[in-house]
Amino acid sequence: MMVGDNRSIELPDFKRVRVAVDRFRGLRCVHTHLRGEGLTQDDLTDLALLRLDLMAAIDVDPDDGLPGLVNIAHLLPITVSEAQETNNRKPYALLPPKVVSQLDVDFPSLINSLEEEMARNRRTARHDRHKDRTILVGVTTGLLSEAEESMDELEELATSAGIVVQDKVIQRRQAIDSRTVLGRGKLEDLLIRSLQLGADMLVFDRELTPAQVRSLSEATDLKIIDRSQLILDIFAQRAQSSEGKIQVELAQLKYLLPRLISGQDSAFSRLAGGIGGRGPGETKLEMDRRRVRDRINRLEKEIESQRLRRQERRKVRTRNELPIISIVGYTNAGKSTLLNALTNSEVQAEQRMFATLDPTSRRLRLPREQEVIINDTVGFIRDLPPGLLSAFRATLEEIGDSTLLIHLVDASNSRWQQQVHSVEKILEQLHFSSVPAIIVLNKMDIVDRESLAAISRQLSEAGNREVVAIAATQPATLRPLIELIGTTLSRDLNVSSDERQSHSRHRVSRIA
Repeated sequence: MMVGDNRSIELPDFKRVRVAVDRFRGLRCVHTHLRGEGLTQDDLTDLALLRLDLMAAIDVDPDDGLPGLVNIAHLLPITVSEAQETNNRKPYALLPPKVVSQLDVDFPSLINSLEEEMARNRRTARHDRHKDRTILVGVTTGLLSEAEESMDELEELATSAGIVVQDKVIQRRQAIDSRTVLGRGKLEDLLIRSLQLGADMLVFDRELTPAQVRSLSEATDLKIIDRSQLILDIFAQRAQSSEGKIQVELAQLKYLLPRLISGQDSAFSRLAGGIGGRGPGETKLEMDRRRVRDRINRLEKEIESQRLRRQERRKVRTRNELPIISIVGYTNAGKSTLLNALTNSEVQAEQRMFATLDPTSRRLRLPREQEVIINDTVGFIRDLPPGLLSAFRATLEEIGDSTLLIHLVDASNSRWQQQVHSVEKILEQLHFSSVPAIIVLNKMDIVDRESLAAISRQLSEAGNREVVAIAATQPATLRPLIELIGTTLSRDLNVSSDERQSHSRHRVSRIA
């Protein structure tokens, strides 16, 4: 029983009452309207979001209080494929308005038949239910074309994480909503769409603030994931070595700590699964925060000891005077494939983002009988979560000790310019911009000659750097790269030798 005023009725928060995926909520909302307006958009939105059995509005004459027409709507058991075919199909059906005495619908039978059809639809779509299903959400204040490109990359990330992408939604706004990112109406449409498609989560193409996650979690039971959390999840799936797992866990905990919010029990459950317990005199939230901080301190100490061990190994390599070459580039540019082709190795190489997390080193003998060490490194991506960058700093220090960088660029990607900029920005953040580098355009076999020449010319002129094109999957195309590596190393090593001799002569003259 609910009582409202002459304008509206405030419905209780039924969303927290769990309901089976192939059932309605078992509640019918019957209320009155005083202006003969029939079912409003708010009525229909509540019907869909709360998954009510039906929504009925009885028109009442405000003068004599007698009932008039009854307007009724119920949800439709739309299949996922039907929902994917059109964005405009309504999730509900409206029955013809009738006076109360003429209502001849057997509502229990109607609801039962609808739920049976929902259950059948659910069974036919259950083949991939072991995977999360998501709608990707982008909100921009800039150009839609840029937002679409960013969403394409987010879709690649989601697919790499093993998530089924059901739909993509982009909203252009003058300003981002500080509470819910999207506008209220768009958010309601999005939640209705998620019900139609059977989505389990919403993935936002930006990093959400703790307050935004809390507000969104209050509006829906769907998991709320942002771009940073998605990247962290991918890293957690890919980490194989003990060192890699420690680095990922540290990044996850640093991300989680400011988001441990009282009463928020599910929004970050994918990251908080291993933390819990209640201590004497502490609330669970305080215990969680204390344990997270303690764990962060232990992990940071472990990473520091690993950094020192890596430093010792690098000193040994330096004493052996072997030049070090590191392959850097945007994720999924083909770095592991290139390492395999150059060194005849079998490092795991896959056509997916962040296939390589743990760095790999191999020896390579150049044509002039010169031997070098070549490193495969973790891929970069724009807006890399800061916690992830700092956690992997010990691993990335290998790049700073390199004699030469091979900056591998996927020439077939329409976003190659943004990707080059992102890689160079991260190298600058790590203070590695001064390391000599050559640009290598990969996938020349699937790029037309004119486009390849234009990209090469643009990159060469922009940074006054050597540029060479290859196809990492075709070893026959690698000879120009190998020759360029040899020439560059010989030139740089000669320069370094001259500098050392000059420094030595200067030191002797000062002693004299």
